[in-house]
Amino acid sequence: MISLFRRPTLAMAMGLSLLLAAPAPATENLAMFADTSRIAAIGGSITEIVYALGEEGHLVARDSTSRYPAAAMALPDVGYMRQLSAEGVLSVNPSGILALHGSGPREAVDVLKKSSVPFIDVPEHYSHDGILEKIRIVGKALGVDAKAETLAAETDAKLKAAEKQTASIKKRKRILFVLSIQGGKILAAGSDTAGDGIIKLAGAVNAVEGFSGYKPMSDEAIVTARPDVILAMKNAGQPVNEDELFAIPSITSTPAGEGHKLILMDGSYLLGFGPRTADAIHDLAVSLYGGQVTD
Repeated sequence: MISLFRRPTLAMAMGLSLLLAAPAPATENLAMFADTSRIAAIGGSITEIVYALGEEGHLVARDSTSRYPAAAMALPDVGYMRQLSAEGVLSVNPSGILALHGSGPREAVDVLKKSSVPFIDVPEHYSHDGILEKIRIVGKALGVDAKAETLAAETDAKLKAAEKQTASIKKRKRILFVLSIQGGKILAAGSDTAGDGIIKLAGAVNAVEGFSGYKPMSDEAIVTARPDVILAMKNAGQPVNEDELFAIPSITSTPAGEGHKLILMDGSYLLGFGPRTADAIHDLAVSLYGGQVTD
């Protein structure tokens, strides 16, 4: 994704150095905030879960990936979760920081963890159980365990129903998730990614094998992958240009290229792995399989 944030100024750098010199609090095993009055939520799914729990009154700020629900947009934006400024996050005077694992850069997160503000790192696993775990951890952090258990049970039931809708499909579509196109090269989702996770939950197969994370693919690898459909995001960073995508020779020689098969879905909805993921699974499955999806 493209960053629109500037590098820290000299004053900011001096502020960071002071924070680094401060004594580190014991937050390594923190599970619940002592003071939940002013929480900074870092990560779109974290913010969604807080709202789904009905606990949005605790929020004092959000990151730029937190665009749902619409009411969250009224909160101060402390920046993109992977390019945070420690000073920017601390400027909202939070009583606690609730951050999705993978927030960064590491240097900024280290500074935040060494500040006097309690910091809770929420694990991110791109799976059914991973979503339930996030809900329970967020609920525990805010002191609303019972609400979290109710939401987790509701979400679990919705996820099971969404996954069941493709259970009877025999021929699984091969999907190439394209994160971006850089210089005519495809940056694709391998294993251990949100792209891979949502493909599997929707009853399809990741056409990419042999690597984890998001990596450039060679022309030969794309041809070998033989995807039936290309999946990409919209409303999240630089969009994949359809004309550019289908002008790539290696793409045109695949079933997806021959059939001009491209699915574009909102990035935070598709890859959020939060309370709306069951709906995203259903919508993706319908886009892939149409009438084969059962209720």
